[in-house]
Amino acid sequence: MTTRSVPHRTLRIAGGLTVAALALSACSSGGSGDTKKDGGASSDGSKKVSGTVTVFAAASLKESFTELKKTFEKEHPGTKVTFNFGGSDALAASITSGAPADVFAAASPKTMKTVTDAGDAKGTPSTFVRNQLEIATLPGNPKKITNFEDLTKGGLKVALCAKEVPCGSAAQKVLDAEHLKLTPASYEQDVKGALTKVELKEVDASVVYKTDVKAAGGKVEGVEFPESEKAINDYPVALLKKAPNADAASAFIDLVKSPQGQKVLTKAGFLKP
Repeated sequence: MTTRSVPHRTLRIAGGLTVAALALSACSSGGSGDTKKDGGASSDGSKKVSGTVTVFAAASLKESFTELKKTFEKEHPGTKVTFNFGGSDALAASITSGAPADVFAAASPKTMKTVTDAGDAKGTPSTFVRNQLEIATLPGNPKKITNFEDLTKGGLKVALCAKEVPCGSAAQKVLDAEHLKLTPASYEQDVKGALTKVELKEVDASVVYKTDVKAAGGKVEGVEFPESEKAINDYPVALLKKAPNADAASAFIDLVKSPQGQKVLTKAGFLKP
């Protein structure tokens, strides 16, 4: 009787071990499948993002950011980038008033400070590019404008950005430094508005950014002036504290600051930070 019970007990133990091994194997396989399903990582190891990213950006960034939007949406399927371009001061006011946005890219530290002082930025804003002023004239420069002081001469119609807008503040800084007086034909709420005045032949010249002159192509002609070096604007970007889509917003900021993003921006005429 004893000799028969030993093999029977051995078989039960072996069977138990086999069942346990199969269970462990199933758990291991199931865990791997769950990780693959819920890991949230793309093939290159970066975190997957989706949904809409709302970017409030200075008007002068329109062309380059629109190009980066295409890159971002291609690299992150399932995302969509929407923009609100305008004067940085107006955008900052909208953000502090509660307008829903994920990212703010301003044309000056001063306008960004409006947002940070209100506690609406997450973390510390970082400068991603810089921009320099240039005079935009009609093609062929019919008024023969050769320097900044020429703008103050009688008989010329000149458009400036409003003084509270970064491009207007920079122009005023040059005027003050050179002890010049200029009464413009109009003050515009953003740099694109000032440029459009020239394109429509409503003024003879406007003070805008080099990037805007370049983006306009043959519609205007640019006149550089050395005094512009005294008023170069830093452009800071920040993730907003109440960003509805913070992960995707961070990914967009990463693209803007990446070598790929910087290549697009410098090609547009921006200066490196």
